[in-house]
Amino acid sequence: MPGLEFLRPDWDVPIRVHAAMTTRAGGVSPAPYDSLNLATHVGDRREAVAENRRRLRDALALPAEPAWLEQVHGTRVAVLPKPASGAADAAVTSRPGQVCAVLVADCLPVFLASRGGDRVGIAHAGWRGLAAGVVEATIAALECAARDLVAWLGPSIGPAEFEVGDEVREAFIARDAGAGAAFRQGRTGRWLADLPQLARRRLRAAGVEAVTGGDHCTVTDAARFYSYRRDGTTGRMAALAWLD
Repeated sequence: MPGLEFLRPDWDVPIRVHAAMTTRAGGVSPAPYDSLNLATHVGDRREAVAENRRRLRDALALPAEPAWLEQVHGTRVAVLPKPASGAADAAVTSRPGQVCAVLVADCLPVFLASRGGDRVGIAHAGWRGLAAGVVEATIAALECAARDLVAWLGPSIGPAEFEVGDEVREAFIARDAGAGAAFRQGRTGRWLADLPQLARRRLRAAGVEAVTGGDHCTVTDAARFYSYRRDGTTGRMAALAWLD
């Protein structure tokens, strides 16, 4: 059985900042969750998810169990170590040993870290959360100047696969007229949306200039990534960040 595989952010941060993005390889879940499904809400066996999470902790030598969130495509941010109360779609911390985590399978994980290495966070940015301001809320929760942050965009549904309706385009243009550049005409009445480009626009408008990543498509790379848009019933990958 193949071992766990991780993507690592391409960013310039101190060595005490740790971050990783899982793939679907290295777990015990059966199809259609094969194999490293880390979500308990998708229909997979709970004992399989528990074993997958154990393997994740061991492979990354995590200092604690990740703070798994109840995600609802909103803008609420959990500030660790204070327990999240109710649903949240992002987590931040300045406390060593606290592991921020979001689960994704097409939505965009936005990793953020301070250049000084004393703050880290992750936002779960599907189109609803991104349009509503989850990236801006996460930046605010980090409580440092946006120019002192760096960002990395993990794998998500790519711009050739993310077909949306007029309401999605209008939601972004309502806050940023230039966001229209991230949409190209698809079928009649439909648009192809570039989710990473939309996230970059929001980050840079907020003052975060150092942004990398956003070049892995979950839909087209079925061997490595889960995709809800492609498969419907499927597992979830984890985006994780913590400090020594």
